[in-house]
Amino acid sequence: MATVLSLSGSPSATSRTARLLRHLDARLVSQGHEVVPLDVRTLPAAALLGADFAHPAITRAAALVEQADGIVVGTPVYKAAYSGLLKSLLDLLPQFALAGKTVLPLATGGTTAHVLAIDYALRPVLSSMGAAHIVQGWFTLDKDITVEADGGIGVAPAAAEALEQVVDHFSAALGRTSLFAAAG
Repeated sequence: MATVLSLSGSPSATSRTARLLRHLDARLVSQGHEVVPLDVRTLPAAALLGADFAHPAITRAAALVEQADGIVVGTPVYKAAYSGLLKSLLDLLPQFALAGKTVLPLATGGTTAHVLAIDYALRPVLSSMGAAHIVQGWFTLDKDITVEADGGIGVAPAAAEALEQVVDHFSAALGRTSLFAAAG
C-alpha cells in the first residue's frame, strides 16, 4: 500500500509521544502500510541548530519525507505549541516538502488546556509546507499513556478507541490519495 513516515518530535529518549507513535505504527503495518520511524532526537543537534542543510543526516531525513506517501507527526506540547526539536527539522525541509502528502498530526501533553495546539500551532505549519490532506489529528493526555515493564505502552480505553479511529481515517485517506496519484 503506502509508505508512511512516523515522525516523533520529542526530545526525550523515554518519550510517551515516541512510544505512542511506535504503538500506532503497528496498526498501520497491520493495515498493509510500510512504516519508517524517525525520531528527530536521533539527528545531530549541531546540524539541526546550525541549519546544516547539507549534513548527511538532514539530507537523509529530507529524503525520507520525500519518499513517504503519508506522514504521522507526533509531538509533545510545550508552551502551547509543538516541540522546538520538531520545528528545527521542519525549518530545514524544503518549503513544499509535504506537497502531495497525507498527514496525521498527533500531540501529547499534561493537560487538556493544550488540546488546541494541533489546530493552532501544528496544522498551520503543515499546511504551509503544502500537505495535500491533513486529516483530523488527536491530542492524548500523558495520564492516558502508561509505560509497561516490557517497554511497551498501555493506552486508556477511550483514548485508544479515538486513536484507532484517527489512524484508520488516516489509512483510508492514504488509500484515496494513492488512487488519485495513480490516476493523475
